[in-house]
Amino acid sequence: MATFLYRLGRLAFRRRHFVGLMWVALLTLAGVGAISAPAAGSTSFSIPGTEAQKAFDLLEQRFPGASADGATGRMVFKAPEGEKMTDTANRATVAKTVKELGDGSEVVSVTDPFTTNAVSKDGMVAYLSVKYDAPAVALEDATKAALETAGDEARATGLTVDLGGDALQAQPDAGGVGEAIGLAIAAVVLVITLGSMIAAGLPLLTAIIGVGIGVSTITALAKALDLGSTTNTLAAMIGLAVGIDYALFIVSRYRAELAEGRDREEAVGRATGTAGSAVVFAGLTVVIALAGLSVVNVPMLTKMGLAAAGTVVIAVLIALTMIPALLGYAGGKVRPAGEKRRKTTGTALAKPNLGTRWASFVIRRPAAVLLLGVVGLGAVALPVSQLELGLPDDGSQPTSTTQRRAYDLLSEGFGPGFNGPLMIVVDAKNSDDPKAAAATVTDGIKGLKDVVTVTPATFNKAGDTATITVVPDSKPSSAQTEDLVHAIRDDIASKADADVLVTGTTAMNIDFSQKLSDALIPYLALVVGLAFLLLIVVFRSILVPLKAALGFLLSVLAALGAVVAVFQWGWLGGVLGVEETGPIMSMMPIFMVGVVFGLAMDYEVFLVTRMREAYVHGESPSQAIVTGFKHSARVVVAAAVIMMAVFGGFIGSGESMIKMIGFGLAIAVLFDAFVVRMAIVPAVLALLGHRAWWLPKWLDRALPNVDVEGEGLRTQVEKDADPDEDRELVRV
Repeated sequence: MATFLYRLGRLAFRRRHFVGLMWVALLTLAGVGAISAPAAGSTSFSIPGTEAQKAFDLLEQRFPGASADGATGRMVFKAPEGEKMTDTANRATVAKTVKELGDGSEVVSVTDPFTTNAVSKDGMVAYLSVKYDAPAVALEDATKAALETAGDEARATGLTVDLGGDALQAQPDAGGVGEAIGLAIAAVVLVITLGSMIAAGLPLLTAIIGVGIGVSTITALAKALDLGSTTNTLAAMIGLAVGIDYALFIVSRYRAELAEGRDREEAVGRATGTAGSAVVFAGLTVVIALAGLSVVNVPMLTKMGLAAAGTVVIAVLIALTMIPALLGYAGGKVRPAGEKRRKTTGTALAKPNLGTRWASFVIRRPAAVLLLGVVGLGAVALPVSQLELGLPDDGSQPTSTTQRRAYDLLSEGFGPGFNGPLMIVVDAKNSDDPKAAAATVTDGIKGLKDVVTVTPATFNKAGDTATITVVPDSKPSSAQTEDLVHAIRDDIASKADADVLVTGTTAMNIDFSQKLSDALIPYLALVVGLAFLLLIVVFRSILVPLKAALGFLLSVLAALGAVVAVFQWGWLGGVLGVEETGPIMSMMPIFMVGVVFGLAMDYEVFLVTRMREAYVHGESPSQAIVTGFKHSARVVVAAAVIMMAVFGGFIGSGESMIKMIGFGLAIAVLFDAFVVRMAIVPAVLALLGHRAWWLPKWLDRALPNVDVEGEGLRTQVEKDADPDEDRELVRV
């Protein structure tokens, strides 16, 4: 591996014009494809194998033309103080609004609140519902504008009017100003780490090109592959973070090789062969973790994972080829590591750096450092025991949005459960008396706790399938509503002379959460198992990969604990802009396991491969730890800060899901890089000594030799060099 990448790096350096043009051409091609591609249509959300999905599919089949997946809009009215919605003038305003909306081209139906009992008991709040024949993402702009215009006209009469439903569903923003701030922080860290604007600009440039290619490709394929906008956001988030980090490691190693007296082409080759090998295997762990999301069998999650994995592959390829090419263009402007210090002191002897001093401290007190790190992360992880899962709804939107205000008005007028009604589907096709079966279900549900309203059954034309709407007494994301869904499925369904299925957004969210919870352990076993085998090949050790996996579990649990404390309990919520606490997004645990595991293994590979190099080249286990930190700690810290800055930039998003993901990933990198990899890892290695690098002889013979530490590369280079040349053996 190292020898192949060494040759690839030198080839890219010599053929820099071709390599540069190739990547620019790919970026241009992807950009043109994104611009010319048709707009993304409906992004379907399905959860195969769940009861809510089966009910939804049955509705599509038994109620043809009902547009079960069509968008819905809701306009909520509140009368001014001292008036009621039933007053003549207010009734006239509502009637006019109903008529205007009914004339829309994509409108299936509009309900009149005064004929559907959609007026609160105190007469202060009323609402109308609009049903469209197309999903929310496929609605024409004119249709959405008509809904907003009608709301503005009604508001002009003195009524309070707000809009809800998914018809005006906004596309998640990707962080905006926060993302720009994150990139600015990354640029500053790169300048400090690499010592020059030119060197710092290379990782930023290649990361932006890689993300541009990845995101443009996703945009070009969005309609054909049914990709949502969140897929772009995730790919940009992951691609930018790993793209900067991978390029940083190769540029940093290049400067170290220059400092050893190599010429520029040789330094590029060695940097690509050694640091590039670590980049390849670090990238592989991220790809395994992201692609492994497909085992959950949720199409949306599968597409998000594969798209982000593709962006990571692009980041790896760019780091291995475009960085060597750009280093060729940079010439002598990228200086050797430590050059400024040597010029200042007039000597090549440098004082031990902070990484060396920290590693030496850990080696002297390994048990204390290990205990403190484990106990500290364990304490942060404690809130995980109170984890509640759900999916965000309009109640989690900022109070500045009309969707949130509409949500609050409906809760005020009709109760919190009104925002999350349940739809009961009664499949009475095999029943002797379908109407009696539906009546039994209706009466049974009325007798359950936490039920406010049960509508009469509505049958299809064939008379064999009915729908019943149930309004709970509690809000959609509450545990009481979940208990009600289970009670209907367990108690009512077992007594009915028909198949009873519960669906609707609330039930779909409950099933989604359960499916993800059930898939977490198999997913964790698959991803950690595959990465464990990969790391055995990389490190030629059993205990080092085991330690890496256990450390990851500790950091991801601590990160989830922090997410629960902030987004569920509200700690520091004001600082982070969390306006509404509630359940943690259902996909957050499995998503964090996948992404954080891949990123955690990045730091493990970059840090420990340098220790492995030193150990293979004859140093004692303790000295190898110090050497690894001497060469890698500064760069790993810089990479972690950069990744935290990039992820942290997404905390500024107005979309609660993106905000939660950004915070979760940023805090996970903080815990993993600075506590696990920088403290727990050296402490464990110091305690293990030579045993850390033990591998059974039979397994050593069976495993392929990928030569990440560059031993084969060193031998090959020495063989190719002039035997009479005066060479100094360089310890890397």
